[in-house]
Amino acid sequence: MLNKFMKRGNKKGSKSDELGFAPSSRGSGVVASSNVVVNHASRIGPPGSGGPGGGQQPGAAPGAVVVPPTPSGGVESLPLFKDVPASERQTLFIRKVQICCYTFDFVDTLKSVREKEIKRQALMELIEFIQSGSGKIHETVQEEMIKMVSINIFRCLPPFSHENTGVEATDPEEEEPYLEPSWPHLQLVYELLLRYIVSQDTDTKVAKRYIDHSFVLKLLDLFDSEDPREREYLKTILHRIYGKFMVHRPFIRKAINNIFYRFIYETERHSGIGELLEILGSIINGFALPMKEEHKLFLVRALIPLHKPKPVGLYHQQLSYCITQFVEKDFKLADIVIRGLLKYWPVTNCQKEVLFLGELEEVLEATQGAEFQRCMVPLFRQIARCLNNPHFQVRETLLVFLCILRLFSKNRIA
Repeated sequence: MLNKFMKRGNKKGSKSDELGFAPSSRGSGVVASSNVVVNHASRIGPPGSGGPGGGQQPGAAPGAVVVPPTPSGGVESLPLFKDVPASERQTLFIRKVQICCYTFDFVDTLKSVREKEIKRQALMELIEFIQSGSGKIHETVQEEMIKMVSINIFRCLPPFSHENTGVEATDPEEEEPYLEPSWPHLQLVYELLLRYIVSQDTDTKVAKRYIDHSFVLKLLDLFDSEDPREREYLKTILHRIYGKFMVHRPFIRKAINNIFYRFIYETERHSGIGELLEILGSIINGFALPMKEEHKLFLVRALIPLHKPKPVGLYHQQLSYCITQFVEKDFKLADIVIRGLLKYWPVTNCQKEVLFLGELEEVLEATQGAEFQRCMVPLFRQIARCLNNPHFQVRETLLVFLCILRLFSKNRIA
């Protein structure tokens, strides 16, 4: 059975469109071994095979890591890094990586207990090796490590609770979060990837061959995971990739835009909008002035329309921060933002109305008098409609808003 898993792990995955997304990761609810291969040019085959990695190949580059066959052809205990000479540690690293390519059934906790523990220990040792700064790891080793990471994390996500079950869809705010059964291993794989990316020994010129556009797109696809622990790791990892791999920055921004467009205009269902907005909040904070037209279009076409979907309450705090960052960077954008809020102002949802009033307060604090005067008439018309709202929370929030508006008018409008 384990050999079958290895054979499936070495199959080539379909290549994603350069500006599109990998096929949807919502599956039938069964977590299977992924067939993703990050780089097809030079990969190590299963232990004991005649392919790359099974021994020195003709024409191999000098200094390439040679991995001897695994005697048992399966999951076996290997010595610790400290117990082997420094010259053999990169070879041992690859052998441990090969062990971690095996995936297991975590629904049945009594199945493959010994093998699961061996893999867990191997992952912990790999993390410690990367974290210790023992020196730059060979390019072949990096390729195999990213391939192992891909096999573990790029998988079919289970369907939402209402999909394929006939159960009526519930409010996302009221749903219990789904917890990934394989998290004991998955967390360690994410931690290894994070330590690899942030390590000072990781050469970006080499790493970008494996942390490529296809890899980034598949990471973004995983943001739809219902497990909040996984989304937190993904947020940190993607943010680090954005900071370290400058060549990927425009591509990452465009890919996130595409996720937002699909969420706004098609599905209105995505688990990771809040985490993606958190990343963007930090990115927007670093925008240089004068602001590029590309960034202003992103505000108008993606961020402001994010006020439209029904579950806006799930990510409104992060969205409001991004919007306010734009106005603080360029106060001339205040008129566009306020008119955008008025366009998507809720008609019957009192909770959303309270959120919008709170966001308007933050925007007004960064607004200058001239910009306020441009949108003053439609703003006061909306305030008048809010005064007739019978909901006590709306009226209380509006009272605070009017006090702030009075101070604003007194201090900034001649």
